[in-house]
Amino acid sequence: MEVDLCFVLDCTASMESHIAAVKKCIVKVTDYVASVNRGIKIWVGFCGYRDFSEGSDRLMVFDFTDSYATFKAYVAKVTAMGGGDEPEDVFGGLDAAIKTMSWQHGTRIILHIGDCPPHGRRFSNLGDSYPDGDPNGLTAETVLERMERENILYFFGKITNHTSRMVAIFRKIIGEFPVFDFEKCDATAMVNKFYKAAISAITSSVSLTSTIGSDARDIYTMQRERLEMNPDEPNWYNYKPQNGIVLWYRPPNSLADLKNRKYFNKPNILYRNFVYKISPQPFSSGAEKYAYYGLDCKTPPSKKIVIKEYLKLGGGAKRYLEVAEVSIVAYYLATKFNEAASQITNKQVNFLKVNVLRSSVDDRIRYYAVEERLKYGAYKRFNVNSGVITEFRPVLEAFAHFTYTYTDKYLVVYDLQGVENLNQFLLTDPAIHCVDSLRFGRTNLGEKGINECFLANHECNDICRKLKLDS
Repeated sequence: MEVDLCFVLDCTASMESHIAAVKKCIVKVTDYVASVNRGIKIWVGFCGYRDFSEGSDRLMVFDFTDSYATFKAYVAKVTAMGGGDEPEDVFGGLDAAIKTMSWQHGTRIILHIGDCPPHGRRFSNLGDSYPDGDPNGLTAETVLERMERENILYFFGKITNHTSRMVAIFRKIIGEFPVFDFEKCDATAMVNKFYKAAISAITSSVSLTSTIGSDARDIYTMQRERLEMNPDEPNWYNYKPQNGIVLWYRPPNSLADLKNRKYFNKPNILYRNFVYKISPQPFSSGAEKYAYYGLDCKTPPSKKIVIKEYLKLGGGAKRYLEVAEVSIVAYYLATKFNEAASQITNKQVNFLKVNVLRSSVDDRIRYYAVEERLKYGAYKRFNVNSGVITEFRPVLEAFAHFTYTYTDKYLVVYDLQGVENLNQFLLTDPAIHCVDSLRFGRTNLGEKGINECFLANHECNDICRKLKLDS
């Protein structure tokens, strides 16, 4: 898997410390990817911009290269200078990155870092030599729409509040995008933040392009259409309980059951009545689903749950039963791993069980995935179904390898995310790559997923070796 990553950087005098941080960040990013994510090759490029007063020094473009030494040598020569008034030639920098860089690969990323907005009263009330906007006629719409057509994903590093209005306008055009906060941090913290931002941009982009496809227009359309988020849990006294039915699969009794597609059918679906409350707005969303706060009110006391719904409605019960199937398969394999590894590691791997909720909402049938709410730990994504490792944990990489060996090379459980506690990982929403490409939903990339996303990137650790897993 190959990634084009272009750093678009404001190179005026006020950015001196940030340019130094980017130089150091590149070393950490490339070293991390080379050591942990061998299946990913990153092509890095650079586009620096200043302002119109700098003449021929206004723009600097270094095309994509896979030679990190060459890239570092170029960036080492970049100096912070000039600037004139407070707004900068932001559109000139983005336009040059979009038009002149040699974008070639399926995952394309711009990580834009700047402390000031573009020219024009539309973006700020700062002192501006060009209050009517970019003197070359570039606009936010023309630049961002071209970026979308070129299938480039956009990330922004915010250094001051001067860019807040710019971010809001950009989001109206292309929808939500990640904004990394680089305000008020010392040199060491800045390097670490830049590093985490770059890794996050890479991993989330690879995840999106592997799940949704490399056409960024589909991703931007999804971002524009997303519902408004509310991170706060509602006051449940203001909401009436709703009625529905929850369905779940009977756990398989053997590997033969697990591999038998016909096992996951009506005779092995269990159900019961369900009483619940759901928040009016989601608190989060991923590449495929919204997540809502919920309460299981069937029996007191009420239990906190998470209710998930696909971003794009449709597919009915079948789509959600696939989620329940993935969940119960991962749960079954985790119990087998914990048994096998009990004398090797004191940390278990566990999965939340997912139920399918069927309910009548506004006179039509709606389906949701329902699970216990995670608690006691920070939510992390440890790896991605595309093979990217975001938080390396030997136990989890060994678990994924175990699922491949235990099922006789039939599948791999990956995309591991959840919370890490002292004695366990409690995980949710995994993906399964399986040789039967008709199972486990759209995140199943089949044999290609097994070979290119997992095996090509996996390096056996001590747990793998002690379990005597196939190397």
